[in-house]
Amino acid sequence: MLTVLFGLSGAVVYGFADFLGGLASRRVRPVTVAAVAAAVGIVPLLVGLAVLGGVPSWTGTLWGAVAGVSGGIGVLLLYAALAIGPMSVLSPVTAVFAAVVPVVVALLRGTVLSPLATGALVVAVVAVVLVAVVRDASGARLTARGVVAAAVAGCGFGGIVLAYDMTPADSGIAPLVVARVLQAVLLGAAALVVVLRTGGPVSGPTSARPDGVAAAPGRRSGRARSLRLLVTVAACGVLDAMANVCIQAALHSGDDPATLPVVSVLNALYPIGTVVLAGIVLRERLTGQQWTGIVLAFVASVTLALV
Repeated sequence: MLTVLFGLSGAVVYGFADFLGGLASRRVRPVTVAAVAAAVGIVPLLVGLAVLGGVPSWTGTLWGAVAGVSGGIGVLLLYAALAIGPMSVLSPVTAVFAAVVPVVVALLRGTVLSPLATGALVVAVVAVVLVAVVRDASGARLTARGVVAAAVAGCGFGGIVLAYDMTPADSGIAPLVVARVLQAVLLGAAALVVVLRTGGPVSGPTSARPDGVAAAPGRRSGRARSLRLLVTVAACGVLDAMANVCIQAALHSGDDPATLPVVSVLNALYPIGTVVLAGIVLRERLTGQQWTGIVLAFVASVTLALV
């Protein structure tokens, strides 16, 4: 029960963080948003480490570093994929690989799932696809390069779950701090390279607010927009850090060998948080297939909790 609760909570919070990151990326380059959010996320993790404690170890540090590198590469490749191909196809590809890769690794290790649990995981993967598919009016063509980049990005996100699963149970949040520092360094370097190569500003040229309403001219409105943008990016970083804590807690919530595949699939349900928050904040209407995906995700989660 705790595994499903933590895993699903982590996915929803991940989705909230992605929504805020996407909102900020309408005014600032996505890689810049990701880099700043990663750096901000170090702070709550350090506070959590001081409050909750943890036993530092070389094993925990090593796997924390693996998680940081894997996550950083995943983010960069996802941005590269979405820049050259249709989001409606490549986003679900990333989510599915993020879910399936840890499941495959768990099965290769000898994990045996009950027929009911297997069915619930399959239903959850279908839910991931239904929720993640979005309208794409960009006209971008699907290419092998885009699919490969999206698939490898998904493997990178799945690698985060695998790495956290390998950390000692008593290490607490310490590996997450290592992972976040490395991820911030990688994304910060990537953002700097982008700025140097393009020679342009960090932010985009748009003067519209993220909600599409034109802002009134003036210095005060400019400061207000900047402050709102800063708060949005900071909230993205804090929520992303909290999601990592939930996933870590889910992975170490029990000794059941089926914990890894269950958490990996639940973690891939993060698009639910994104589309739900978009519906609340931006009044975006969920499609019938997305509602179907949400219902299937709920059914699969309840089944996994009862197995």
